[in-house]
Amino acid sequence: MPLAEETEMTEAEIDGFLSRHETGVLALSGAQAPYAIPISYGYNSSAQTFYMRLVSTPESEKRAFLESTPDARLVVYEEANGGETYRSVVAEGTLEHIDPDELTIEHIEQYGAAKRPLFEIWGKSKDQLDIELYALEPTVLSGRRTEIERDDS
Repeated sequence: MPLAEETEMTEAEIDGFLSRHETGVLALSGAQAPYAIPISYGYNSSAQTFYMRLVSTPESEKRAFLESTPDARLVVYEEANGGETYRSVVAEGTLEHIDPDELTIEHIEQYGAAKRPLFEIWGKSKDQLDIELYALEPTVLSGRRTEIERDDS
């Protein structure tokens, strides 16, 4: 039977992990049901802030959740060493919509450095899509590393 040892990641390990990755699952809470989607993000380790370009249509479920200013959780995870090591980071907070008219030089630098969304397959033409900028400055940021020791017998 495999044994697992779980440890908390340090702040430096969390920042390094988030800086190496660019995708995660964003979960939004609503009155009736949760909503989760894969997203691409940029991460500023000195400010511990995530930057996202979220694309939706005006009638989409995603848009309805985003307009309600929901609580959010972003989960970034990986499996390594042939399933021997698992790492995950969870960021909790509220998404902040960044109005294009209120962009600061810092925002422009962050969004400019962020990779384009990897998830850009849409059934609508670009003129029918809303592309909006969001930031997530987590109130809680935690990470775990799990090492699995497999019994070879």
